[in-house]
Amino acid sequence: MSSLLRSRLHQRALFRLKHTPKTAQICSCPLLYQQPTSEGKVTKFKMIESPPPLAKLPLLYKELIKFKLAGLVALTTMAGYAIAPGESTVTTLIATTVGTGLCIGSANAINQWIETPYDAQMLRTRNRVLGRRALSQAHAFVFGGLTGVTGVGMLAACVNPITAILGAANIALYTMIYTPMKRSSIANTWAGAVVGAIPPMMGYTAVTGSLMDPGAWVLGGLLYCWQFPHFNALAWNLRADYSKAGYRMMAVTDPKLNARVSLRYSLAMFPLSLAVPYLDLTSWWFALDSTVINGFMAWGAYRFWRNSNDKTGRQLFFGSVIHLPVLLALLMVHKRWNIHHNSPFEVDDEEMEEIIEWVIEES
Repeated sequence: MSSLLRSRLHQRALFRLKHTPKTAQICSCPLLYQQPTSEGKVTKFKMIESPPPLAKLPLLYKELIKFKLAGLVALTTMAGYAIAPGESTVTTLIATTVGTGLCIGSANAINQWIETPYDAQMLRTRNRVLGRRALSQAHAFVFGGLTGVTGVGMLAACVNPITAILGAANIALYTMIYTPMKRSSIANTWAGAVVGAIPPMMGYTAVTGSLMDPGAWVLGGLLYCWQFPHFNALAWNLRADYSKAGYRMMAVTDPKLNARVSLRYSLAMFPLSLAVPYLDLTSWWFALDSTVINGFMAWGAYRFWRNSNDKTGRQLFFGSVIHLPVLLALLMVHKRWNIHHNSPFEVDDEEMEEIIEWVIEES
């Protein structure tokens, strides 16, 4: 009797499966991911009817490389180049900035190529260039690969091998370690902080040609520590989206740790800033000015730690966006090379104000 019942149930299940629409058999994903082709098959993504016109490609590429973020990272590279002691030229500065920018664009493009299915589940990212299928997956991957090879090649040919190695390593770290780690461990934030710390070190090594100078590591350490209050505050307000997409972020899995880490690394900015004039990279005026700037961010991190909510998270995030360009400006204003009049790059107050205003507007 039981075998007869199982047989009938099996036949009923087959009947239902046969008469169920194919899109319903796949999943309950949005219709964007269940478009039938002319042959009646169901594809995971909406078909791209034709390649985008050439006139639209620059704007699509700009979106694919996350241009605003790439611009801010390139600014940290320029700051590392400007603060490094040694002979520097405009040609090398341009090659370093463009080469690093291409590496950043490559990492961002490949990152979006990998995360397209997950970006589609998040309100903040579902309308990105690959999420809305403005470019094909193959197009984005080839573009990311070409920009990476070009960037690393430019750094190797026009700057020096160590800077090129750092550029290649950063692409690999971002796409092969940080990106997949986001879905498996909260340690992804620490890996991502290393990614953010390398570009200013690339600017520094472009002048010195070595990683043995402690100044390169102090500068990288400043950017490494800055990542935590900046990203953790951002992740707090996006924690629902991250959770829905399956990302393992501190703001999702351990909100108290998320706030503690933000405060911890905000406080670490103080001794690192004091190390800059100690290494004779700047005058001691930088120690005073940076203490004031770091104090503002530390206060925001403290409030976020005491009471993590959307308001304190937003305040800390936007405070960090202002904090970074101001800190980089102070580095260049107080650098020793300006004081001794040996630097080929003199940055006046008006130029510095324009840089800060541009970064704040773009961010």
